[in-house]
Order: sequence, then structure tokens, then C-alpha cells
Amino acid sequence: MTRKIYNCEKGCSVESTMQIISGRWKSVLLYHLMFEGEHRYSELQKTIPGITRRMLSLQLKDLEQDGLVYRKVLQEKPLMVAYGITDYGNSLKPLIEMLYHWGEDFNKKNSGRLEEESLLYY
Repeated sequence: MTRKIYNCEKGCSVESTMQIISGRWKSVLLYHLMFEGEHRYSELQKTIPGITRRMLSLQLKDLEQDGLVYRKVLQEKPLMVAYGITDYGNSLKPLIEMLYHWGEDFNKKNSGRLEEESLLYY
């Protein structure tokens, strides 16, 4: 699947940024790698229990392709891989931190409920 990244002068920059960090897990992965440091693949899987192995692999590949995350082979047999944040990825730290704090406030206002029903506004 090919992603379309737009590069225009006004408005599209927000769309480009959202295309890079959006998805259910990318911002979560960025958060863990930024604020907790390098993680092995299996550690990331345990840290984010809702993510499937396939989705974790796809999201990490996208982030690596976009230059936000690096992949390091620690051991050949058995294969052991670690992921970390690049300097370019760290440039998103203020944004990810703001998303974290906004989410904390939202959770407090909604008594920590994140079920779909609590997100519906009539």
C-alpha cells in the first residue's frame, strides 16, 4: 500500500504530519521510544498489549522508512532486534508530549472511560 504524502504550502503540512504519525499505534510507539528509550521488539509487544505482531511490524517499518525510528540487530541467532528513536524522530517530542497531556486531561474529565460509548456526543 502506498501512502500519499502531500507537500504544498498552506494547510497540507498538517495533513502530511498526520499521515506520518497517525494510525492507532504510531504515536503510542513514538511515545514509548521517546520517553522510555530503546526497546526490543518483544518488549514493545508486551508494552502495548492490544497490538498484533503484524501491525507492530508494519507500524515500525513505516516509522523506520520515514526516518523517525531506527532498527538495530542485537543478535543474529536467535534474531533479536531493538528499536529506538532517531534525532529526527525526537523533533516530534513536544508534539507527542502535548498529545499525552491532552489525553491525560481527557481521561480525567471522562473518569478514565475510553469505551466507544463515552466518546459519542449527542
